[in-house]
Amino acid sequence: MNKIFETPLYPYARSVDQQTAEPAAHKVVIIGAGPVGLAMAVDLKQQGIDSIILDDNDKVSFGSRAICFAKRTLEIADRLGFGDPLVEKGVVWNLGKVFFDDRKVYEFNLLPEDGHKRPAFINLQQYYFEEYLVNRARALNIDIRGRSRVSAVEPHDSHVDLTVETPDGPYHIAADWVIACDGAGSPTRSMMGLDFVGRVFEDNFLIADVTMDAEFPTERWFWFDPPFNRGQSALLHKQPDGVWRIDLQLGWDIDKEEEKKPENVIPRLKAMLGDDVAFELEWVSIYTFQCRRMEKFRHGRVLFAGDSAHQVSPFGARGANSGLQDVDNLGWKLAHVIHGTAPETLLDTYDVERIHGADENILNSSRSTDFITPKSETSRIFRDAVLDLSEHHPFARPLVNSGRLSMPCSYDASGLNGVDALTGAPHRSKPGSPCPDAPFMDGYFLSNLGGRFVVVGLNTDVPDQLDI
Repeated sequence: MNKIFETPLYPYARSVDQQTAEPAAHKVVIIGAGPVGLAMAVDLKQQGIDSIILDDNDKVSFGSRAICFAKRTLEIADRLGFGDPLVEKGVVWNLGKVFFDDRKVYEFNLLPEDGHKRPAFINLQQYYFEEYLVNRARALNIDIRGRSRVSAVEPHDSHVDLTVETPDGPYHIAADWVIACDGAGSPTRSMMGLDFVGRVFEDNFLIADVTMDAEFPTERWFWFDPPFNRGQSALLHKQPDGVWRIDLQLGWDIDKEEEKKPENVIPRLKAMLGDDVAFELEWVSIYTFQCRRMEKFRHGRVLFAGDSAHQVSPFGARGANSGLQDVDNLGWKLAHVIHGTAPETLLDTYDVERIHGADENILNSSRSTDFITPKSETSRIFRDAVLDLSEHHPFARPLVNSGRLSMPCSYDASGLNGVDALTGAPHRSKPGSPCPDAPFMDGYFLSNLGGRFVVVGLNTDVPDQLDI
């Protein structure tokens, strides 16, 4: 077992707030020290906003969890100052293969065009992602409070009161703004009487991380109806340190606790890998996938981001990647509101834009899950026909859906797009679209933008002064 699971990264220490007679006041309190909460604190700090992070744990998340991080996430990580260690440690991959039964029916290559600093995707265990973020937060002197569980959230018009439980007992603080990044089971959401709307898919998947010295290439392999898992699906992905992610569809009517036992997991893995491949289990879990979101992400002075606001199935790697896009959208807006350079209504655009992003992810994720797990025999017959056709007929391949991989959305209908916005502009450069990368001077274009507004002149003389 990886020792990182056992080592506290932000151990409990008594804070000065626990020694005051009145609740201490903070500009921003972030609940949850996962990837989204940590990234949110770093983004705000780089814009001159102090925050504290509260988490009931003091270690990284147990198990690999999210492993597939997209190019856009890596670009956001670059802006936040921790992109290099992610790529240095991660496994870069571009090629994916799809199998039906024991036949390869087609493959796809995600290699981006030349002129981009970052690859299309890397595979990296979430615990490394969190560790590098904690290191970045420490370098910025961000206050991370482990074993500090928020047990009460009381929103008011001008602030939010919170109760924090610690090994030394409870204490109270107040925050101008609270950002809930406390995961899919968000206690903050529950304490505020809020809920998700969406779908729960009636299927279960075994997620196993195994350590093995295997000859499999660095590719994404997805099987429909493989010989080793008949009537179901399977996925194989490489991670750093000789760890491999294996997903096996199990069906709906199972005993989850029984299926997680090593004596039941190991035979399934041997059937897939062969008896001659030696491996060790590092982490096992069983998921029931859900595609859901909150009706609103902003509730007065409490904002929700990441899995606490929206959930998708992992097919397409849209969970953690969309959470980092939440951070990228919210950070600069909240900073301007706190600095007094924008009205609070700017935060309503976070709600509108990221709900649009969540809906796009939920749509793609639901379609993937419906294709992977047909709900009727008729649907299965059509699915299998598409797979058969895709082996020899290119027109059928776009219909194969083993997970539409994460792409950032464009905010076409955002209220921030002015009436004078370009019409008929290329998709990649129209207002509301993510800025593309390109070689620029002695580096890359995105590296020169930072976290500020930038005016870009194309095929035009640049004046010495520009009045805006």
